[in-house]
Amino acid sequence: MKKRVVLALGGNALQKNGEATAEAQKKVAIEVGEAIAELADKYEIIVAHGNGPQVGNILIHEESASTEKAPAMPLETAVAMSQGQIGYWLTQAINNAFAKQNKTKKVATVVSQVVVDRKDPAFKNPTKPIGQFYDAKTAKELAKKNGWVVKEDAGRGWRRVVASPKPIDIVEKKAIVELVKDGAIVIAVGGGGIPVIRTQVLKRLKGIDAVIDKDYAAEKLAELVKADVFVSVTAVPNVYINYGAPEQKALDEVKVQEIDHLKKYGYFKAGSMLPKVEAASMFARLGGTGIITDIDHLKEALKGKAGTIVTK
Repeated sequence: MKKRVVLALGGNALQKNGEATAEAQKKVAIEVGEAIAELADKYEIIVAHGNGPQVGNILIHEESASTEKAPAMPLETAVAMSQGQIGYWLTQAINNAFAKQNKTKKVATVVSQVVVDRKDPAFKNPTKPIGQFYDAKTAKELAKKNGWVVKEDAGRGWRRVVASPKPIDIVEKKAIVELVKDGAIVIAVGGGGIPVIRTQVLKRLKGIDAVIDKDYAAEKLAELVKADVFVSVTAVPNVYINYGAPEQKALDEVKVQEIDHLKKYGYFKAGSMLPKVEAASMFARLGGTGIITDIDHLKEALKGKAGTIVTK
């Protein structure tokens, strides 16, 4: 039987050197699609992806063009838009990679809702910056008008900030599993998924403005679909200790206990490697294999010959 693999691609992976045009991002998607197509004979593949730059641009367009007759769409809807956008690029790229090999294989994007807890403490302390920068006056006016929370962002201006709650369930998980069993490569939980809550009385789904970290969402997906391997695909081939310093050291095969020790002493930064190593170690604790590497080393990492490999 093929091993089932969940790949979590960073949203920045599609934007090289900040090139934000559709054509530039499609070119990068072609490289990603070819790498994924190479794995299809040996693995069942589910692809998750980030959407930070893309959803940020969608929000800029929505906010700048908003009128009374055509009001801006809310954040959770913008996440859905980005799922369709990136899913289209990746689906087309993977299909074209198979066509080059004279092969055909099913590829499907599933617009995915991810359930979060309405009582998650993240809602009381929004920290995730989204959208464009504003001066202080404009930011505060928009906050009052739209009910936003705004904060100053590292001296660069003011931005809207939203909650980043932890994922607890994925609404479309059964459909994703059925597609994989049917032989499809599936793209799901894009941008961490569309954040939704379940109403207390009728247990109905309802969208909520938040941003779910794509690594945590992809790890939750890996759990729910009973994957064998979780891979966070990032910009570097390994996790490094003292990254960029003369004493920089790459981590190869590590145990969860060692990751916990390094976390305790602050070796991983919240806005960078921390979500990736936490997601990989969470999956490893359950008995699976967690991997962190870049797209160029992905094939070898799945063989255990490259990347940072986290086990129990």
